[in-house]
Amino acid sequence: MLNETMTALAAAGGTAFAQAAGTHWYDRPRSITARLLGRGDAERERAVAQQLDSTVAGLETADDPEAVAGRIRQEAAIWFGSLLMNLDDAAREEAAGQLRELIRLAEEATAAAPSGDHIEFSGDFKAPVLGKGTQNITYRRAPRR
Repeated sequence: MLNETMTALAAAGGTAFAQAAGTHWYDRPRSITARLLGRGDAERERAVAQQLDSTVAGLETADDPEAVAGRIRQEAAIWFGSLLMNLDDAAREEAAGQLRELIRLAEEATAAAPSGDHIEFSGDFKAPVLGKGTQNITYRRAPRR
């Protein structure tokens, strides 16, 4: 049975992987996850990577991407929990370190992601601006001729 720390780490790793799924920064989390779940077997790593890609591909065609992301988060947490449960102490600590790296990558990518809309205008613009959430609006006057 996993202790609470390892269970929380598996869940956080699942969330981190789900955050990466389908984004421009997916490659590194994908390779960490494939290496973790492949456990040193190159053929198994390739198979895991293909399974990950297949699962993530569902995001692009889903009617409800949030539901698919939730499923990916749950599946990844189960994968990581199962992995941690089946390792000896030394291997478990190494896997935990790789999960922490995955979580760190997700935190960095999320922190760096722009929030809200960025809108720039110049010239003779006279209209309302409609949008959602946070908007960063810059208006620049056109140079006089």
